[in-house]
Amino acid sequence: MSIETTSGAEAPRRRREGGPRRDGGRSKNTIPQLPRHRTLRRFPPMELLSRDEIESIHLASLRVLSEIGMDFTLPEARDLLKAAGARVAGERVRFDPAMVEEWIGHAPSQFTFHARNPENSFDVGGNTMSFGTVGSPPNSSDMDQGRRTGNLADYRNFLKLAQYFNCIGFISGYPVEPIDVHASVRHLDALRDAATLTDKPFHAYSLGAERIRDGMEIARIARGISHEQLEWQPSLFTIVNTNSPLKLDTPMLRGIIEMSAKNQIVCVTPFTLAGAMAPVTVAGALVEQNAEALAGLVFTQVVRKGAPFIYGGFTSNVDMKSGAPAFGTPEYMKSCIAGGQLARLYNVPYRTSNTCAANTVDAQAAYESVFSLWGLTMGGGNFIMHGAGSARRRPGGELREIRARLRLDPDGDGVPEAARHE
Repeated sequence: MSIETTSGAEAPRRRREGGPRRDGGRSKNTIPQLPRHRTLRRFPPMELLSRDEIESIHLASLRVLSEIGMDFTLPEARDLLKAAGARVAGERVRFDPAMVEEWIGHAPSQFTFHARNPENSFDVGGNTMSFGTVGSPPNSSDMDQGRRTGNLADYRNFLKLAQYFNCIGFISGYPVEPIDVHASVRHLDALRDAATLTDKPFHAYSLGAERIRDGMEIARIARGISHEQLEWQPSLFTIVNTNSPLKLDTPMLRGIIEMSAKNQIVCVTPFTLAGAMAPVTVAGALVEQNAEALAGLVFTQVVRKGAPFIYGGFTSNVDMKSGAPAFGTPEYMKSCIAGGQLARLYNVPYRTSNTCAANTVDAQAAYESVFSLWGLTMGGGNFIMHGAGSARRRPGGELREIRARLRLDPDGDGVPEAARHE
């Protein structure tokens, strides 16, 4: 049992430790690393649950979508789903099982994620694996200056590290949140830097139509391609997190509409924590995860048949004393493996994450990351967020971060709140 790699045709030869770079003498020493390569899993993923158990989760998810349904807060999204055969009552949308099973069949099983540098493009799906950076921790730290609030200078340094290391395949999000850049233009500065300081594929946040359109245009300009070429060469991805339980909000829905319409990559990832916004059992939390992911999958295909989609799994549990998210736990590991089985049932690529709940780089961080990485590897993960490390946030940190980004644009339509009153 092993993981094998395939090197690119023009991959640089491995240098000896401490050897000089062939770069005109700009640096005397380099960190030794393997050449750029594509990682392939050469063994079958683990089947933690039986076929009957996976089928039971699938049928329970269809029942949730049919009898309970899911809230879609954007009227335009509800209109599209109604025209496709869904039942709409207010913000609640219900899906007949036959409708769900029909639309999920349109999503591609594998596709190529295109980078500015073609050597860094990679396939998503099948037995491929690609590891990304951490996504948007609010703080950074080092041994010289200690812990500090995220800023543009640190953000750029993290991008340079991501560019340097061959084991990093893509930029998951902001390696640290550059809070010193105003929220109304932060995405422009941050994505410009991602497109110029790296030549690897990157991510844009679904925080309204205008911002995601800006992200697509930056990706297009960076690659130097036409609008038509962008549509048949996916060059940007976004993560769409559901508001568990059973809600997709307006900024995320606008992100799906803009991205899927242009054939860019959408990864729908429910944030289902057992004991908080999901049932306390792993099976129940997986049913909720699966129902929300399937609703997002259906919507991407309603927007555009064949649009690239990634099934996201982020089911874990909470600390029952504090309510804080817990990661790298046995429950998380089980969910990683079972989530991969569900993604393969629908024949779509699978996103999962390296996670831990440690507050510093210590033994807890190491053990929990090992559990996460082993679970996602055995579970058949293709697209690994936070691959180089996980961001530890205090309880409620994700909500505070999102609210801070949207405080000037609460409706996610690209119109600052101040402009509404001018």
